[in-house]
Amino acid sequence: MRITPHVYNMHIDDGAVSHPGGSNNYFVGDPSSEMVLIDTGDHWREWTRAILDYYDEIGRPAISAILITHGHMDHVGGLDRIQEAMGAPARCHPKLASRLVKTLGDEDAVLPLESEEEIHVGGATLRALFTPGHEVDHVCYHLAQDRVMFTGDTVLGASSTSVGDLSAYMKSLELLMGFDHDTVCPAHGPVVPPPKGAGLVRWQYDHRARRESQVLEALREGHTTADSITDAIYPRNLKEGLRRSARRNVSTHLEKLKGEGVAEETPASFRLRQSGGGFSRP
Repeated sequence: MRITPHVYNMHIDDGAVSHPGGSNNYFVGDPSSEMVLIDTGDHWREWTRAILDYYDEIGRPAISAILITHGHMDHVGGLDRIQEAMGAPARCHPKLASRLVKTLGDEDAVLPLESEEEIHVGGATLRALFTPGHEVDHVCYHLAQDRVMFTGDTVLGASSTSVGDLSAYMKSLELLMGFDHDTVCPAHGPVVPPPKGAGLVRWQYDHRARRESQVLEALREGHTTADSITDAIYPRNLKEGLRRSARRNVSTHLEKLKGEGVAEETPASFRLRQSGGGFSRP
C-alpha cells in the first residue's frame, strides 16, 4: 500500500498479542529508480516471502540499503535471506553491527549508522535518529519531505510498547517531538495518518507521565511490588501477554524512580527456619 509519495507499506498480520494490529515493513524512495527497505521481519518463511512478493509488486527497484530499527528477532529475522535477494548492505545502530556481521558472515555487508546521518534515496532523504529506551540499539527514521516518522518499536500504532530504560525512552520521545511530522509509520499496528499522527508521540509521552503518577500513587497507598502495583493500576481482565508487558512497564517506572532518588528498593533477605530446638531440613 502506498502511504505517501515516497513510502510504501508491506503489512502482515502476525497475530501477536503484545502488539495488536499486525506488523509493517516499509519501502522508501522511488520505485522507478531506487529505494531502501526498513526492517526485514521475523524468521518465518511466510514473512520473508511476503516482503519479497511485495518487492516484486512494486517493480523490483534497486535497493541501496536495508535500514534496521533494532535487533529484536521480528525486525532482523529475515535479514540473511532478504539481503541475499536484494544485495544491499544493512545499516544499523553501531551497537548492533557486530551481531549482524555474524548473521550475514560479511563485514562489508553491514554499515553502522552515525547519529542523525542523512540517507539519500530516490528523491527522499531519511535522517537516522538514535532512540534508546525500547532497546539500546534502536533507531527511528525521519522523512522530512513526506512529514513521516518511522518509529519502529518506540511508538506503536495501536498499543504501548515495552521499555527497557524509561529515562532514555522519555528522552527519545522528546527527540522525536523535535522533528516535524504528521504521519507515524510504526513497526507494529496501523499506520497513523494526519491529523492524529502529528500528536501521537506527544500522546505517548504524556501517557507515560500519567502512568508514572499512577505508580507514585500506588506506592503512597502502600503497594510495594511490581505485581501489586500492576494489579492496582491496570484492568484485572488484561490478557496474559498484555499483563506481562504491563508488569514490565511498571518495573521500568520503578527503576526510573529509583535512579532519580524518588523511590528506594529494599532487597529480599533470607534466613533458615527453626523448628523446635534445631534447624529444619528438607
